[in-house]
Amino acid sequence: MTDKPKRPLSAYFLWLNSAREQIKRENPGIKVTEIAKKGGEIWRSMKDKSEWEAKAVKAKEEYEVAMREFEANGGSTAANGAGKKRGKASKAPAKRSKKAESEEEDESE
Repeated sequence: MTDKPKRPLSAYFLWLNSAREQIKRENPGIKVTEIAKKGGEIWRSMKDKSEWEAKAVKAKEEYEVAMREFEANGGSTAANGAGKKRGKASKAPAKRSKKAESEEEDESE
């Protein structure tokens, strides 16, 4: 069975991946976390993001096609999520309050 397709990148992350090296060149010695902050500042100040938004839409469409093929070939999100954290259904039952317990006892008497 093939691996589940990865979710597509947003317009911001597509842009950041292309701009990361330029940000590094313009800010020598900049830390990784600071690159992301600087990238966020630049992205917010950009007027025309249409190129990156169009690329993000295209990537999302390709992802949706890949997901349909994945599911048609027997892929399942449940099977691939086996190692991940589980939702509320798999948690232990919640402890009941003493008040609720005493009310049940009163009703059964």
